Amino acid sequence: MKRTYNLDDGVVTAVKQAVEQGAAPSQDAFVEKALQRELRRLRDLQEEAAWAAAAKDPEFQREMEEIDREFEAADLETWPPY
Repeated sequence: MKRTYNLDDGVVTAVKQAVEQGAAPSQDAFVEKALQRELRRLRDLQEEAAWAAAAKDPEFQREMEEIDREFEAADLETWPPY
């Protein structure tokens, strides 16, 4: 999908140079890869925040302890089944 963005001249030049040096097959591919990496970083930060909140949530902690007890009580020699 074609989109138009206003980028700093220095960024455009750096992208062109990176592609010329073989960092990606095209400027579009380079920018897409960079955006995907940044979006993944943002998702990771959100996930990290969610886990940090869960670590402080007494209900979540109780549920995790219950699951842990159930696994300890199970016959773990049957898992994995190979």
